[in-house]
Amino acid sequence: MLLEKTWLSGEEKENMTTVAARKKEVTRDLDHCDIPYYVSEFVEREVGNDYDSLRKLDNLIDKLSENKKQLEEQVLTVSSEVPKRIQNALKNAEDSKKSLSRLLEEEALLSDSISSHLLKAQPWMEDLDVLISQVEEIERHLSYLKWISRIEELSDSIQQYLMTNNVPEAASTLAFMAELDIKLQESSCSHLLAFVRSTVKFWHKILKDKLSSDFEEVLTQLRWPFVGPPQSQAFGLAAPAIAADVYNNLEMLFCQLLKLQTSDELLTKPKQLPEKYSLPPSPPIILPIQIMLNPLQKRFKYHFTGNKQTNVLNKPEWYLTQVLMWIGNHAKFLDDKIQPILDKAGSSVNAGLEFSRALVMLILEKLAVDIPCLLYDDTLFCHLVDEVLLFERELYSVHGYLSSFPSCMHILSEESCFQRWLTVEKKFALQKMDSMLSSEAAWISQYKDITDVDEMKVPDCAETFMTLLLVITDRYKNLPTASRKLQFLGLQKELVDDFRIRLTQVMKEETRASLGFRYCAILNAVNYIATVLADWADNVFFLQLQQAELEVRAESNAVSKLQLGQLASMESSVFDEMINLLERLKHDMLTRQVDHVFREVKDAAKLYKKERWLSLPSQAEQAVMSLSSTACPMLLTLRDRLLQLEQQLCHSLFKIFWQMLAEKVDIYIYQEIIMANHFNEGGAAQLQFDMSRNLFPLFSHYCKRPENYFKHIKEACIILNLNVGSALLLKDVLQSASENETLKPNQPSPTAALNELGVYKLAQKDVEILLNLRASWPNTGK
Repeated sequence: MLLEKTWLSGEEKENMTTVAARKKEVTRDLDHCDIPYYVSEFVEREVGNDYDSLRKLDNLIDKLSENKKQLEEQVLTVSSEVPKRIQNALKNAEDSKKSLSRLLEEEALLSDSISSHLLKAQPWMEDLDVLISQVEEIERHLSYLKWISRIEELSDSIQQYLMTNNVPEAASTLAFMAELDIKLQESSCSHLLAFVRSTVKFWHKILKDKLSSDFEEVLTQLRWPFVGPPQSQAFGLAAPAIAADVYNNLEMLFCQLLKLQTSDELLTKPKQLPEKYSLPPSPPIILPIQIMLNPLQKRFKYHFTGNKQTNVLNKPEWYLTQVLMWIGNHAKFLDDKIQPILDKAGSSVNAGLEFSRALVMLILEKLAVDIPCLLYDDTLFCHLVDEVLLFERELYSVHGYLSSFPSCMHILSEESCFQRWLTVEKKFALQKMDSMLSSEAAWISQYKDITDVDEMKVPDCAETFMTLLLVITDRYKNLPTASRKLQFLGLQKELVDDFRIRLTQVMKEETRASLGFRYCAILNAVNYIATVLADWADNVFFLQLQQAELEVRAESNAVSKLQLGQLASMESSVFDEMINLLERLKHDMLTRQVDHVFREVKDAAKLYKKERWLSLPSQAEQAVMSLSSTACPMLLTLRDRLLQLEQQLCHSLFKIFWQMLAEKVDIYIYQEIIMANHFNEGGAAQLQFDMSRNLFPLFSHYCKRPENYFKHIKEACIILNLNVGSALLLKDVLQSASENETLKPNQPSPTAALNELGVYKLAQKDVEILLNLRASWPNTGK
């Protein structure tokens, strides 16, 4: 029995091994329902490697049988339900098909019925179309007749009003008729339009003539136009009752003429200048103001056209001044008497500006005629431009003329005229530059005797040049378009560059005398121009030009994205290129001056370099410390040159100069004198005395702590004058650090040790060299 169990156990093991091997061989087929795989998984899960679990097979088989039975029942249930559902679906489909067939039959019948009806109704439709067309034609005729009747009614009304002398109602009716004319503009009835227009024209002429005559009579009673200044005007009539009647008539007639404005605009085409002048659109002058302007226009044309002695090309100021006088003479009357009438009538028109606008149009017409005649005569053209600019300035500043109105600048902006203006402007500017640079006082400051004013020490030529640029800016800043302003800005840049080149040429002639008066004056001029241009760059006017230039460049892709970004962020300005060139020239000139003075200092320091620093007596051996005699030439040279240039250079330039010089002197003395010698105790003390009590004070007039500009010298003196103990400790710290030795617990780092002594500039190696330059070291036994 035991052997049988053993044999069975062996057989079971063999079976289990076989099952395990097969399990390893079974792989899952992902594309199909893989029964072997699931069986293998099931056996592995329920039996596994536990041979004792084989005893559970009976229960497992029973369980599986039960599951199988349940599944078979479910399959039978489903297989019995599915045919019923399919049968119902087929029945529904069959019913739908029958319904669709029935609907198609009905649709075919209905279609045939409609077609038959249309065939029968076709003759009726044709007859009906004819009738409808006839009705529409009759309606159009009726509407046409109604329009004619309406216009005739209005015309009859106007006639009746005029017969009864009811001019206000006649004017109102004409205004209504003019509005009807405007509404009919889209109509294709040309004869109707012509009839309406002729009717409006007929009554407009009658009413305008009547009202104009009455209005002119009232103006005559008021002694219009006023030829004298406001103080001498007597438009307040002698008898108050008569004056009141006159002003009442003035108001009544003015309002009636206002009612004719619509018909007047329909019938009268305003005088237009050629498109090349690009005048901004503006409404016609209101009719009452036109009538008020008639006598002035007649006077203007009489005096300033034709062969009259007052019409000469070389005297544009005559007609410009005359127009300004007329505007000024009538301003009070227009504000006091006419503006209230307009306000009462609900008009938005400003009487003074309307009056000025009409007179300015006379000027524009005159300029358009005169400019071609003097375009190539520089003197006459330049005189005309000057007078026009003066006229514009007074027109805007005194009389409040609006920039949105047509102005003389539009005439000057016409292409041929504008290019000529640019050419003449440049020509005269260059001539002015020639004269200012050749003047005897070109390099002398106008304010040399006034200390408070002469801080910049600006030579006369530089101040005159910047005034010239400022005048040019004032001349073109009211131009109507940004593109024209940018062209003038380009001219200003050309002039700045030309002036810079001229300054450079004069500077080169003075190079041998780089400390001379003229050389310093040139340097002051360069600095002044750069400073003023930098100030202008923040001016609103030039910021607007910068924005306009940005837009132009962006459209033309003339600059890189980086430059566009700088312009847009206001990091740069319109004068940056010029300022950079001037700053470079200023730096070169300052460097040349510093080098010149530095060479003199080096020549004067030759004896000081040879001083016997190793054998000088100690401080204890001297009663009083005194300046080294060999240092006197060097310090005297420094003092004299500093005083000279302080007087000749402006404060900002001199500050840059002495700081550059101090840096050079600091490095020179440190490298050529201190690092090139050995020092005993007396020599180190003498060096410190010479520097701290004599060299540094030379610069104390220009700053509070001059020793900060001589850090190499100051710190070298500190190292050389350390007492022996401190010097030994410092040397030990530095040597330990250089030999990578571990610092002792309480020993400071080299940097901390140097900082504690006040040494920040010198490197550790330089300090070690300076310590080795000390001649007196005690014998430490090492």
